[in-house]
Amino acid sequence: MAAPTIDPKYLNLFQTLESRFAQATSIPADKWAILATSTLVASPDPERADQLYLYLTSQPAYSTSDARKQLVRRLREALLKSVIIVGVCKPIEAILAISKVEREEDKDYSPATREGWACDEANHERGVGWFNKLYARNGNATLDLFAAHKDFSWLSMEITYGFFLSDRQVLDDVDTQMVVLPGIMSQNLPTETSWHIRGTRRLGVPMEDVKVIAECTKIVADFYGKTLNKVPSVEDVEKDV
Repeated sequence: MAAPTIDPKYLNLFQTLESRFAQATSIPADKWAILATSTLVASPDPERADQLYLYLTSQPAYSTSDARKQLVRRLREALLKSVIIVGVCKPIEAILAISKVEREEDKDYSPATREGWACDEANHERGVGWFNKLYARNGNATLDLFAAHKDFSWLSMEITYGFFLSDRQVLDDVDTQMVVLPGIMSQNLPTETSWHIRGTRRLGVPMEDVKVIAECTKIVADFYGKTLNKVPSVEDVEKDV
C-alpha cells in the first residue's frame, strides 16, 4: 500500500498558517497547529485533520516515534476540547482520520486523560478558576444572562470549563484559547467570539498576536469558501479588555 501523501492545496494552507505565526507573532511556534486543528474540525471537512498530521510529521521535529506520540497527545486534546465548541461528531471524524495514517509504532494505548473524573467540588473550582481568568469583572454579568436558563450556567461551570477547558494535563492556557477562539470564530458567532477575543487578551496575549489568530482563522474559512461577516474585529473588542 502506498504511503499517504499531502494534498498540495493543504500543503499550501498549512505553510501559510505556519509562516504567519513564525513571522508575525510572539506565540510559541508549535501553537499554530492547535489553531489549525480547531479550524479544521469546525470546517465542513474535519477528516482533513489527517492532512495536518501528515504535514507536521514530515518535519524533522517529529522524526522520532516519541515526538509523534507527543504531537498526537496535543492534537487529540485539542480535538477533545473542540467537542464542547463544535459538538462531538466532527472531532470523532478527525481523530479517526488521524488514526488511519498513524504508524503502528506510534499508537498511544495509555489510559484516557480524564479517567476517574468526577463532577465534584475540585472540578467546580477548576472550572470557576479558568472562567474567572477569562471573564474577570464580566463573569457575574455573563452568568446572569442565563438567570432564566440555569442549565446553561451549570453546563458552563461544570462541563465546559470544569471538564473540558480547565484540564491542563496536555494543553496550557494559551493552547486552550487557540482551540476555543478560532473554533468559535470559525462558526461566525459574534457574541462568544467577542468574549474570547477579550479573554485571550486578558491572558496577556498581545493585541497584534490576537489579530494574527483572527487572520489565520479567516484564512481557513476562506479556504472553505466561508465568510465570517458577523464576528467583531480585535480592535472592536479592545476597549472592553
